[in-house]
Amino acid sequence: MILSKFRRSPHARSIAALYGAIVAQARTTTFYTDYGVPDTLEGRFDLIVLHLVLVLSRLERCADSAAQGLGQALFDEFCRDLDANLREMGVGDLAVPKRMQAFGEAFYGRRAAYLESLADTNEQAFEKALARNIFPGDSKGSGGPARLARYARGVGQNLDAQQEGALACGEVVFPAPDAFAKVQTSNAQISDAQISDAKV
Repeated sequence: MILSKFRRSPHARSIAALYGAIVAQARTTTFYTDYGVPDTLEGRFDLIVLHLVLVLSRLERCADSAAQGLGQALFDEFCRDLDANLREMGVGDLAVPKRMQAFGEAFYGRRAAYLESLADTNEQAFEKALARNIFPGDSKGSGGPARLARYARGVGQNLDAQQEGALACGEVVFPAPDAFAKVQTSNAQISDAQISDAKV
């Protein structure tokens, strides 16, 4: 096992480093204590998906061909991790493909909703997409979706500022979520009707 790690190609090491950073960031306790993200399998899955979508979006915009080429491999690593986790949880071989299909549909649905709403001039569009997918049982006025939307936009800006060559080598830095959690939001409330308008 140890020897196989040393034999990894630079490309494989870059993918492992990127995905490892995404998972580590998604496990930051602030998201669950201060943002109100449910500390459940679904909540952790959704935070990984959100960070993965943001990183993939940045890689797709890279002029560096080496960075661009990491996207599909990074998604494949995500799928391998999900498959391994399902099997570790005792999900049978016959059930794994169905669960993986459901995960895939969830990923692509969220990806489409997040990218479309991030491009929307109405900033609440992104908040509504997050509220629908990550805060389904959120009480009105908690501000969780607004805080997470603010953080995710910060991640996007941070990724844009990082050098493409560094990303191609698997080096990625995420901002600390604590700072975004402390900012007050005047438009924190999102009605149930607004949430239902989200794409996913």
